[in-house]
Amino acid sequence: MGFKGTAVVVAGFVAYGVFTGNHGGVLGLQQEPAAATSSKPLVQSAKEKELVEFVSVVLADTEETWTRLFSAQDKKYKEPKLVMFSGKVNSACGLGQAAMGPFYCPANQKVYINLGFYEQLKTQFKAPGDFAQAYVIAHEVGHHVQTLMGISRSVHQSKQGLSPKEANKLSVKQELQADCFAGIWGYHAANVRNLLEKGDIEEGLTAASAIGDDTLQKQSTGTISPDSFTHGSASQRVKWFKVGLQSGTISLCDTFK
Repeated sequence: MGFKGTAVVVAGFVAYGVFTGNHGGVLGLQQEPAAATSSKPLVQSAKEKELVEFVSVVLADTEETWTRLFSAQDKKYKEPKLVMFSGKVNSACGLGQAAMGPFYCPANQKVYINLGFYEQLKTQFKAPGDFAQAYVIAHEVGHHVQTLMGISRSVHQSKQGLSPKEANKLSVKQELQADCFAGIWGYHAANVRNLLEKGDIEEGLTAASAIGDDTLQKQSTGTISPDSFTHGSASQRVKWFKVGLQSGTISLCDTFK
């Protein structure tokens, strides 16, 4: 084991996932807010129980990182709520299903983690490892940071009236920034708290590459359509994850320049 830590439109916002489009992303669903419920019991095995603990530990560690960084700017970090589910779940951003993977809903500031996605990450996307799993969580927390900083609202407003092609460009920039923010957490986990082990960084970079839009499109349809990207190519996701990993600095994550 490596890492040592064991467009849904609601109220003017969207939900942000690990990937979207033909890969089961939550964008595009529309539903009234509802309480989070799971279609089946969450913990069914020792393996799932271990994952629940792991996700909770990683989320707590991201909170430590972002609390420090916000405090350094005389701001207060408000922790997101965590919902872990298996099967499907109702959220304030609509119905989340297993196929879409983890996602973040800014309408209620909750991170939704589908535990079954981690098996998919390992087998289908060939991105195994604890730090690969942690990267996914940190990416969704990155969207929460964007919400607290007002970035999500600004992007949403800027997309109004744009063509799908131009709106997708903004979506890509926002997702790449979430990758960079995930890297910032990785930087502090490695350099401040010494939580990373040999090979962890490579696991995270492999995961970032595996869920790039071009990788997923080619895997799904055999063709690549850059104009329909919503999260960025494999090389873009790796690049911005690295920026955060190597710098640990929020200002360097300005993907909107």
